[in-house]
Amino acid sequence: MSAALNELILNALDDLKGKNVVQLDVRELSNVMDTLVIASGTSSRHVKSLASNLVEDAKHAGHQPLGVEGLETGNWVLVDFGDIVVHVMLDEAREFYDLEKLWSMEPATRSET
Repeated sequence: MSAALNELILNALDDLKGKNVVQLDVRELSNVMDTLVIASGTSSRHVKSLASNLVEDAKHAGHQPLGVEGLETGNWVLVDFGDIVVHVMLDEAREFYDLEKLWSMEPATRSET
């Protein structure tokens, strides 16, 4: 994970007052990404603004996102930087999907019978 990109992401979300920003180290749980960043916006307009600001700041710093999804609706925007994936969500979507809990779970073990 690029420390510079990580700092840029956190600063971009903070600049527009992203709420409840959380970083999760998911290296042990995923071979696709190292870090998951989750933030909330107060409205779909705020979610869109947070994600757009993040993408613009990243591009100016030379970090092109691999993909951006959900920007049209603004309920949940995913910005994929490869090693770091950012989810900007409305509180309702964040509570419903509870990504923090999902990505902190230990894999289930099967009991021997």
